[in-house]
Amino acid sequence: MNLFGASGHAKVIIDIIRSQGKSVDFLYDDNENLNDLLGIPVLHNRMISSPLIISIGDNFIRKKISESLTVEYDIATHTSAIISNLATIERGSVVMQGAVIQSCSKIGKHCIINTGATIDHDCNIEDYVHISPNTTLCGNVFIGEGTHIGAGSVIIPNIRIGKWCVIGAGSVVTKDIPDNVVAVGNPCKVIRHF
Repeated sequence: MNLFGASGHAKVIIDIIRSQGKSVDFLYDDNENLNDLLGIPVLHNRMISSPLIISIGDNFIRKKISESLTVEYDIATHTSAIISNLATIERGSVVMQGAVIQSCSKIGKHCIINTGATIDHDCNIEDYVHISPNTTLCGNVFIGEGTHIGAGSVIIPNIRIGKWCVIGAGSVVTKDIPDNVVAVGNPCKVIRHF
């Protein structure tokens, strides 16, 4: 497997892949001063080979890169993650240490389910979403494309959060959130529109 992006996020994905008994052959990165990461060669050309995971945390950049490449994407799930056999995870997504994904939840393409995040039953996470560490999504939560849920947030059951939102760390979301906003607090409130 190969990674696109040689940063701190890549280090965690390398650890995930190694937990599966697999290895990373190459990383690709634009930084020509970076020649290796954790002993893995970093290449700077655009001859990118499959299977690949985009190891960049920024949702917008991850989408832009995925749309510019014609490669096969893989999935990386740490062996300590608990994932229901009835959950689905699409290509390009990563599930980090200690995460839990419950029955009938759907994780879209190129998502990040970060350390210790819990996603309960029947949640629907669209493409390019980042669920930060120690976040809790209760049952039947919908998260729109490209949204970033901040660390330690709690989303109560049956909530819809729109596309390309930022939910601040530690927020408690008790009402639906529209597209393209920043929302923070307990209870979570919209403070800015994009």
